[in-house]
Amino acid sequence: MLSLRTSFSFAARHHSWPRACTKRTTIIIPWRTAQLPTRCYTVPSTKKPHGSSLGEPPKPKPTATTPLRRSAMESLPIRANPTPTRGDIQTVFTLATAERYLLSRLRSHPDLPARSQTLFDAWWIPIWGKPGKEGEIFVFSNGSFVCWGLQEEDAKTFADQVINFVSGVEVSPLKDAETEELEFVIDPIEKTRLQGDLIILGQQPELTTLTLPSILPPMVFPAETLFARYAYSQALSRSTALSALEVALDDYLTSMSLLPHSLAKTGKPGMGRKDLVKKLGELMKFRQGLNLNRENFSDVPDFYWAEPELERYFKTMGDALEVRQRTNAVNAKITYAAEAQSVLRQLLTESSSHSMELVIILLIAVEVVIALIRDGPELWEMLTGKEERSHENSRST
Repeated sequence: MLSLRTSFSFAARHHSWPRACTKRTTIIIPWRTAQLPTRCYTVPSTKKPHGSSLGEPPKPKPTATTPLRRSAMESLPIRANPTPTRGDIQTVFTLATAERYLLSRLRSHPDLPARSQTLFDAWWIPIWGKPGKEGEIFVFSNGSFVCWGLQEEDAKTFADQVINFVSGVEVSPLKDAETEELEFVIDPIEKTRLQGDLIILGQQPELTTLTLPSILPPMVFPAETLFARYAYSQALSRSTALSALEVALDDYLTSMSLLPHSLAKTGKPGMGRKDLVKKLGELMKFRQGLNLNRENFSDVPDFYWAEPELERYFKTMGDALEVRQRTNAVNAKITYAAEAQSVLRQLLTESSSHSMELVIILLIAVEVVIALIRDGPELWEMLTGKEERSHENSRST
């Protein structure tokens, strides 16, 4: 095997490398296959990279065409080029804790945040948080709320102190809360838009019918972008509520995953009729929550029909979070699960029909036995009497 001897004493003179590289060391390198430390010297290899020593294939790198990488690349110019009019980049954090909220119950909260009020389909809290670190919160009836300028711990504190404080606000609480996190920046000279994965709150959108009230409560962020923040918040809340539904559906499909194996091994579904009907009810509940409820994931709310600019904000955020594609994927999973359950119902119906046939045959057999026991002697006498009379008649002739 050929070898290459290389000295690294020049490193200390030309580069600020680690001390391990400045030490005069002689390294034996297998030709065409080995590689020296990356920061010191590299011998190019002509062989393709292989998997690890355990035989695992190398992990594929994410391509530049994935939505996440595209979004990050589109927001780089804003992040890398700050301007005097642009504020700090802050967090938009969404938290879903239940399938649904009863917003009317929030009015009974003894310590309701000051200036909180209804804003279209949401409960709006203009100021929330610790002094100097306040933010804004929109609570929606789909079981989620959106926090502007607040962190995850602040959102959890709000859930404990406001949402969970009043009984009956949460309908069907989730086992594990679902979250969604984006970032936003305020720049009054920019146009309000979503650029990549960054929300830019800038100039007031052109509104057709809506107007800002003359008297607004004190708020953390500019009043000019209040409706834009609402539109983005509603789209974010939908995405987080859909995530909760996706997780619940995956758990449901996992619980049903053993049925095909049971059919393949034993020829029986391994589940009774009552349990199967319960599973079917859960599946119908998923489809109802996805498509039939007032807060579904397919239709644009009526509120945006008269405001094209706000509708554009809502649709832009929904497209970035792929809400429609995810909804279609969930519907496809539900359809597959429904077809699998239809097959199981047919199997149970056939097995029950077979059992009924056996019961009917058994009842007929029991009835025959009872008839023989009850009328057997009489029938026997009738048969034996006829034989004796026929025998006597034959003798007399």
